[in-house]
This record gives sequence, structure tokens and C-alpha cells, in this order.
Amino acid sequence: MTKIKPFKAITYNQEKIKDVSSVTCPPYDIISPQKQQYYHDINPYNFIHILLGKDIPGEDKYRRAANCFNDWRKHEILIQDTKPAIYFYSQEYKIRGEKRTRLGFVSLLHLEQKGVSIFGHEHTHLEPKEDRLKLLKELKANLSPIFVIFLDKKRIIQRLYQQVSKDNPFLNVTDDNSTVHKLWKLDAPEVLEKIQEDMAGENIFIADGHHRYEVACAYRDQMKEKLGTITGEESFNYVLAYFTNTDQRGLLIQPVHRLLKLKEELDLENFKAGLKNYFDVEEVKEKNRFFFLMEKGGRGEHVLGMYKNKKFWLLRLKNIMILDRIITDKPKEYKSLDVSILNHIILKKVLGYDMDYLENKENLAFNPSADEFIKRVDSDSRFVAFFLNPVKMEQIISVSLIGERMPPKSTYFYPKVLSGLVVNKFNEENR
Repeated sequence: MTKIKPFKAITYNQEKIKDVSSVTCPPYDIISPQKQQYYHDINPYNFIHILLGKDIPGEDKYRRAANCFNDWRKHEILIQDTKPAIYFYSQEYKIRGEKRTRLGFVSLLHLEQKGVSIFGHEHTHLEPKEDRLKLLKELKANLSPIFVIFLDKKRIIQRLYQQVSKDNPFLNVTDDNSTVHKLWKLDAPEVLEKIQEDMAGENIFIADGHHRYEVACAYRDQMKEKLGTITGEESFNYVLAYFTNTDQRGLLIQPVHRLLKLKEELDLENFKAGLKNYFDVEEVKEKNRFFFLMEKGGRGEHVLGMYKNKKFWLLRLKNIMILDRIITDKPKEYKSLDVSILNHIILKKVLGYDMDYLENKENLAFNPSADEFIKRVDSDSRFVAFFLNPVKMEQIISVSLIGERMPPKSTYFYPKVLSGLVVNKFNEENR
């Protein structure tokens, strides 16, 4: 049974912070060093000072974040709600000129235990988990919600939206990408009870925040060992989560492209000859046409893209039977992912790069923006860019249900859930 719970959110005090847009920021894992500096500078109360503090020699940035958090609470920059609530959340955004709205809500989610159906789909790395665990131990708070998806068999989200949309939101924030974020409080006991009851039968799929979810589980396990016995209802048994459903009108999954740093100068003709053992290789001169053909082809076949020497190539997999020959230790759900084809056939088989090299973030970069990688390749001959079509929602679900994990950075859900809107502080008795 999936168990959710209302909570008393910590939010910015709008009597003291008139422009909440200036104090929020994206999730920590998509903030570049340049953007980190931007958020540090834009407002002394920007949430970045807590979420992703600067590395300063001789200072403990995790202790500094906790001191900042406690100080802002003491001076009522941040205040806590007096009643437990579930927070309905809408995000209005544009993609290719089309206006879309994604709907969801924020509540607490009970951490995985026997009989609870919470599915992840991506592999995680140790370094970010160690970072987030240190921060969690210092603050004893969930700073950003993980992002989860459910099928919504009972149309919970649509019913809640019809209810809250009659009222003004208590938070209305526009971010750097012109996405409008609105939050409403749901605190009537009968409404909360109904939401909890309806969610009990839903499977939960983690879309974003795998590192944070695993860190929450690790912290729960450490607290259990420390305390000896627990009831399962202590606050550290829950994690802050944003819930949305699979409604395709608002749920957008963007591709995550790859920028590979080459070990040596690439002999392009030899490389293309190697690719032709597995792919039909077609040069496309014009960028917009290239991405149009790639997207169109990806609807019915496996099509990847490549950019080097100011030229674009479409790579169409010749035969899916190739996957059984190359990827021998994975189920068909994993093999059918374009990112698996890129990793196993192009990066490992054709180029001969091993996992140690590819797992080094200096050698393989990820970004949903193709243009940024195109510029990088044009300015530095050591790089080549590979482009992917977005993963489909049904692929995420099918991979998750069999207990498999996709390679890291396989999905990019857009828009991101802002950090700094609501925070979940653990109870004092659980320290």
C-alpha cells in the first residue's frame, strides 16, 4: 500500500520576501557553476545558500547551510505552517510556442518497505549521494521534493484541480524560463483523508530525484540503527515528494544528449565505417531538418544523431537483432532504449571506451540542449556530440516494473520542480 501524509511546510514569509521568484532556484543537480553564482548573487536569501553552498577552503559548507537555515527561521524569513497540508502545484509553461500546464501535488511519501510499490528507473552515482546525505544530516530536512509519477486511476489530480482553481494560490512564482508555478494549500481533514485513501492503491514511479530518494532511505536506516527500534512513523521514514500523473498534455520528457571527450583525434572516416556495421549512416546538412528527421524516425525505429566537423549524421539501427548479439546480459526492455544502444554499440563497441572512462564526468557530459553541445564541438576538436530522442513514459514504466535501471541521465522531465517553495523539517524528537 502506498502511504502519503500531509505535513507542515516551511515556506518563505511573503511579508518579508515580497518577490519569491528571486529566492527560489532549480533542483541542485541541474545547476551549473555559472548559475550557482547567479543565484548566490541575485538575493541574499536565495535558497541556493542552503541547497548548494559554495566550496570555501576551511569552511564546512553543510554546517554553514544549517546555520543559514536556522538563522532564517529564527528571523522569520522562513516560517512554518501551523496545520498539516497537502500542497497542490500547477506549472504553466511553453514548449515550441505551445502552452501547457502540468498539475500535481506535494506531500510526504512513506519510504520503501516490504509490500510498498515504489519503482526507480535510473542508476545513481556515489558522489552526489554522499553530498546530499551530509546535507540531510546537518539540516534534518527535505529541501526539495523528489518527482514521482503515478497512473492516477481515480483521477485524483483532476478532481483536486477543479477544487483549488476556484481560489487564488498562496504562492505564484515565475522562474527564469518563464514557467509560472502556483501552489494552493489543502488542509481540510476530510479532503486529506480522501487523497490518502485514493493514493493507497497506486504504484509510484520515481521520475526525478533518485539520489535524494536513496539518501532518504540511507538516513532512515542509519536512524533505525541508532535508535534500535522505530515505529515506522517517525518523520525520517518519509520523504518530500511531488506527485503528477501520466497525463501527456502536461508531462514532458526531453532527451538528454551526450558530449563525449575523445581520447585522441577522431579518424571520422574510420569511425563511420565502424558505425556502418550496425547503422545506416546518413549525412544531413541542415540542422532543423536533421532534428526533424531524427524525431520523425524515432517514432517507429531506433534513430540516433551525431555531430562532428560541422556536419550532422542520422544513425538508423539496421536490425534490432543486433541488440541481442551486443547486449547479452540485459532484458529486452533495457536493450530497446536508445541510450543503451549509444552506450553499448557506439561508445563501447565501436569506439572501445570502457566504463571507467565513460563514468568520469570530465569525459561524458549530459544536457537537454543540443545547441550547447554543437557550440562546444565547433570550438574544440576533442569533442563529438551524440543526440537522442526522448525516452517514452511507457519505457520508463516497463523498465521499472521488471526491477531494471536505465543508465544515468536517461530522462529529463520538464519543467523542473522549484526548490525553496516548500521544505519538510523532521520532528525534533527524531534527532
